[in-house]
Amino acid sequence: MRHRWFIAALISISCMAFAGNLHAQDLRQKLSAESTLEGVLQRGILRVGMSTFVPWAMKDKTGELIGFEIDVARRLAEDMEVKVEFVPTKWAGIIPALLTGKFDVIIGGMGIRPNRNLKVNFSIPYDHTGMSMTAHREKAKGFDSLEDFNTTDVVIAVRLGSTAATAAQRYMPRANLRMFDDESQAYQELINGKAHAVIGNAPTPAFYALKYPDKLFLPLAENFTQEPIGFAIRKGDFDTLNFLNNWIRVVTAEGWLKERKAYWFETRDWENRIQ
Repeated sequence: MRHRWFIAALISISCMAFAGNLHAQDLRQKLSAESTLEGVLQRGILRVGMSTFVPWAMKDKTGELIGFEIDVARRLAEDMEVKVEFVPTKWAGIIPALLTGKFDVIIGGMGIRPNRNLKVNFSIPYDHTGMSMTAHREKAKGFDSLEDFNTTDVVIAVRLGSTAATAAQRYMPRANLRMFDDESQAYQELINGKAHAVIGNAPTPAFYALKYPDKLFLPLAENFTQEPIGFAIRKGDFDTLNFLNNWIRVVTAEGWLKERKAYWFETRDWENRIQ
């Protein structure tokens, strides 16, 4: 009798273990099927949400997108053996667009910030940047510190929903902020003499100062903030997050990211492609 009971117990335990393994396997398959990564591979297209700003993403003379982030997205798609589709999106609405499934990932110089991380998951940083400023020579004559711009009669132009806007509110709370959907509009406002300065991710302010030396200058010797940059994806997608993190580690170890950043941020060899 005891022998029969022992065999029955073993069979019962084996069945439970088998059922548990099947459940775990089904769960893994379900999670894999629901991941953005799996969807991209099945579709054969990586949809990338981005916004244009020099030198991260911009159009060349033929209308084709070029820039640091464009290179990063193309290399990522190439390594996934899929095509890439860029979805230009206004910066203020780029996170809501990601959450509603209009694209798979944001690759657009997005700073990793706690308030954003409440809505999306970020990869490990693949870049680091900081806030810089370029100012109008006449309207900001003699300005050489953040405090000089922190007055109620100063107008600061920034891109709506950007970390530049956050930095302006933190470091120059008394200044008047003028928000624009597109960063190029903010710089045009400055060039036209309707703003004292523009705050933006380095090195873009320096590029504009070099391009319009008779109208613009750099009032600060260094960037006044530092921030990590990451890919943004929808929450709960650990399969895709794992892939992106390891991809960043691989291309960093190769030196590819460093080489591409040096080309776009430390040279002007690409400038004739957009003029």
